[in-house]
Amino acid sequence: MKLIIQIPCYNEAETLEVALNDLPKQIDGIDTIEYLIINDGSKDDTVKVAKKWGVNHVVNFKCNKGLAKGFMAGVNECLKHGADIIVNTDADNQYCGEDIEKIVKPILEGRADIVIGERPIDETAHFSPLKKKLQHFGSWVVRKASKTDIPDAPSGFRAYSREAAMKLNVVNEYTYTLETIVQAGRNKMAIMSVPIRTNAELRPSRLFNSMMGYVKRSMITIIRSFMMYRPLQFFCTIGAISILLGVAIGIRFLLLFFHGAGSGNVQSLILASTLIVIGVQTIIVGLQADLISANRKILQDIQYKVRKMYYDEEEKKDKEEN
Repeated sequence: MKLIIQIPCYNEAETLEVALNDLPKQIDGIDTIEYLIINDGSKDDTVKVAKKWGVNHVVNFKCNKGLAKGFMAGVNECLKHGADIIVNTDADNQYCGEDIEKIVKPILEGRADIVIGERPIDETAHFSPLKKKLQHFGSWVVRKASKTDIPDAPSGFRAYSREAAMKLNVVNEYTYTLETIVQAGRNKMAIMSVPIRTNAELRPSRLFNSMMGYVKRSMITIIRSFMMYRPLQFFCTIGAISILLGVAIGIRFLLLFFHGAGSGNVQSLILASTLIVIGVQTIIVGLQADLISANRKILQDIQYKVRKMYYDEEEKKDKEEN
């Protein structure tokens, strides 16, 4: 059983060694632990620090591509090197390395394919009251969209089984955390969370420049993910609202018409007709999107089988070379 711990890095030379030193060297049930960093276009000595420490694998980007692309590049490299379990953590040592054993345990026991670390958000000193509320609200929205019970959706401290990792698809360029939960929940994957600890803040978060910017991009990611995995429900809900508004305005016009005041309210009739037409067209779009979603599921199954064949072959080559 091989575990590979991956760390996305962007100019992390000052904190990377602290994070690496905190990682476990052995875990019960794991035969081999390897370490991988994703150098996301760093301009400092991140790679030098990693190699000096003894990191086994390095994925290099020539320019900064963002957390989502870095995460998927790391996952692909881990699969290539035969990882049975992949753990993702942060280079700023936000998460307690000892808790990696806690998040891989459900996978080792066959109880889950994806395990997400639940941070003690309300007890985290460097989180502002606003950020705490937004974290809870964002997690609630993700739970509703994904039909899961994950209490800390933005947490980047998570473990994936090999099978789950080969089924991952991240299409947005911002972050993988929210989209992968919606994807896993809608695809009926075994996903759960476990309580974890956090360390003191070593540096401010680089994921967003402002709280409102974070909220905006997170909501766009959630809505886009919901549209991808539940398109018929999404568009039919919008279409139904439009039709109901149109019908309500139409009934109002009819009441006025039968009371002799219809001639002065023709605008209501036009608005009602427009809303009903828009609603019907939106539902038709939903039906088309649902057909596209069905095709996407077929493509994902094909992608999974191709990935499995490719990575099994790459794992075999890796073992022969070592």
